[in-house]
Amino acid sequence: MTKAEWLCKLSCTRCWSLPTPMPTTQKPGMIGFGPFEADLYTRELCKNGLKLKLQEQPFQVLAMLLERPGELVTREEIRAKLWPEDTFVDFDHGLNAAVRRLREALNDNAGRPKFVETLPRRGYRFIAPVSLIEPAQPAKITPDVPAASPPRRRALGWYVVAAICVALVFGGLAIYRPWHHAEEVTYTQLTDFTDSAVAPAISPDGHMVAFIRGSQAFLSSDQIYVKMLPNGEARRVTNDDRPKYGLAFSPDGSEIAYSVLGMSGFSTYEVSVLGGEPQLLLKNAAGLVWLDSQRLLFSEIRSGVHMGVVTAALTRAGLRQIYFPAHERAMAHYSFPSPDRRWALVVEMNGNGDWASCKLVSLDGQSHPRSIGPVGACTSAGWSPDGRWMYFTASVKGQSHIWRQHFPEGEPEQITFGPTEEDGLAVEPEGKALITSVGVNESAIWLHDKSGDRQLSSEGEVVSWPSSPVFNPDASILYYLLRRDGSNAELWRTLVDLGKNEAVFPGIKMIDFDLSPDGKQVVYTTPGPGGTTQLWLAPVDRNSTATRLDVSGAQLPHFGPRGQILFLHTEGNSNYLEQINRDGSNRSKVFRYPIMQFQSVSPGRRWVIVALPRTQGRSFPAAIMAIPLDGGAPRRICASYCIPRWSTDGKFLFVPVEESSRTTPGRSLAIPVGPRESLPDLPAGGIPPLAEPSLVQGAKLVRRAELVPGKDPDHYAWVSTTVHRNLYRISLP
Repeated sequence: MTKAEWLCKLSCTRCWSLPTPMPTTQKPGMIGFGPFEADLYTRELCKNGLKLKLQEQPFQVLAMLLERPGELVTREEIRAKLWPEDTFVDFDHGLNAAVRRLREALNDNAGRPKFVETLPRRGYRFIAPVSLIEPAQPAKITPDVPAASPPRRRALGWYVVAAICVALVFGGLAIYRPWHHAEEVTYTQLTDFTDSAVAPAISPDGHMVAFIRGSQAFLSSDQIYVKMLPNGEARRVTNDDRPKYGLAFSPDGSEIAYSVLGMSGFSTYEVSVLGGEPQLLLKNAAGLVWLDSQRLLFSEIRSGVHMGVVTAALTRAGLRQIYFPAHERAMAHYSFPSPDRRWALVVEMNGNGDWASCKLVSLDGQSHPRSIGPVGACTSAGWSPDGRWMYFTASVKGQSHIWRQHFPEGEPEQITFGPTEEDGLAVEPEGKALITSVGVNESAIWLHDKSGDRQLSSEGEVVSWPSSPVFNPDASILYYLLRRDGSNAELWRTLVDLGKNEAVFPGIKMIDFDLSPDGKQVVYTTPGPGGTTQLWLAPVDRNSTATRLDVSGAQLPHFGPRGQILFLHTEGNSNYLEQINRDGSNRSKVFRYPIMQFQSVSPGRRWVIVALPRTQGRSFPAAIMAIPLDGGAPRRICASYCIPRWSTDGKFLFVPVEESSRTTPGRSLAIPVGPRESLPDLPAGGIPPLAEPSLVQGAKLVRRAELVPGKDPDHYAWVSTTVHRNLYRISLP
């Protein structure tokens, strides 16, 4: 029941069971919304009294939405109305085209709708207030008549009640909006790219915004642009393909600092707002911002991958530690100082490499750090100029939106809503608005074989990390996690030849999973009480019930040799690779030493690939090692960070050598593996970035970095994520 219906029922409990009135020949009414009027009888749409040209099918879609304002109208309902069952048509293409033409007529924006909201894969909803427009009636002279008889008085009473209900319905719709903050915030679009703009930073005078033109704000290989506000032309200022993040203007607004991840770790570089060659500003420094013209606030690595926040001069003189997360694998990547420079909001990854809630830390050491903002993955933060409000971009229940919280003890309030999501934020110097990246992510699975590329349809967001899709042994079935409701995902599979998709365990929400070597079982984790996880084992044909193993807090489970289950587990401030039998017995550590990340197990279950924290002589951020489970010397796979993947038969190891970006899908080397999964000779320091196939005997070049290997280098799948984001100025309530 809509809120308007509830209001009506509250005021008039019998308005839904009115007596049937006498038949009339009255035509459908005219409905107004904003500057528009839609005549449902003549099928005409007018704007400010001027008739607009709108084709029949787009108008029918509009009519269906206007007849049920504020409610979901499903795609199937529209299909039944516009295309009968005996009509042969590409329904998805036809409906998308009709909605696109409707939005063009209404001058509406799918990314930030004023009238027609898209509910992905479900349907549409009309979100603007609507009103009935009564046709003008000529004045009539009504003669005196006797008083109405009691039956007529009752009928008139019913009509009066009905009129009150209609008024309440449309009045309720005018008051109620699907996003109840719509009257409090307004959106002004600043960029209009067909791809994406992310990671905004505002100059100290508020006249310029810097951003990354690409889909990824953190460790992006795309380039930095600047734009004069509000309507200046965007200009590229870097030609730097290294992974980067954390844009910040210098105090005088002439330079842009940004963090770079290289072979030796994190460093901060500086480039002029006019463009040019970037210059090294500070080594072992990331997320750098200026406290004043002399002092800096930035993150540095203390040991291994343990990253925390420090303050120092540009020469590193007077360095003082501010905050380091408790877990030795956690990394505080960003810090945002308060206007009075007494506090900072810290954005960090936990020991599992996941974004955690933001922290509020004291720059003078007078208070203990504490979690702040909404409970969710916090990825950016900022302050109002007077220090009274803290702002956060956080993912809560799978949706990334902007929140605020009164400093220091307020409760988090969500201030943006809707199907589009926000990422990154920068508060304007006057504090009246902020700039953020607004848009949507869509994903689909594609398959490459000798005949070319084709899409394997999916109906949601395909999770590509930490549990990536995986083929069964003969590569005829692809298993993957699919997120359809904005929270944890379900396990799905696609029959490759038929293109048929189905849920493997409907209703079971999973975090990560692995497929057994024979393709008959899966091991997976589900959310458990108190933020922990539960470990399960189940057959994919569902011929028996799932078995829960007595392990709490397991992560990234994989099938190991001899029937064991391998998983990552946190002990104290370290992560260890552990194992347990399928019956829950003989739990133990696989290695005595801690690891940073558990990536994969080879199909023959001889090797595990893990990320080890840096030790003396190793490059940052981690050593990607293949470690034999039956004893023997570990082998280094990559000179820098990478995620290698195995073919289904274990005869090839795919190693990415060039990351994907806005303009390229990247590259991988398919390295042949010998009998019993014996690895070939590799460079002692691992395969370097941009390596050519000639580096390893028999290697082949595959023109894609992030892929799901099949049987050989000619067969693989990948998750294609389409990100469309632009920068918007959002007024603050």
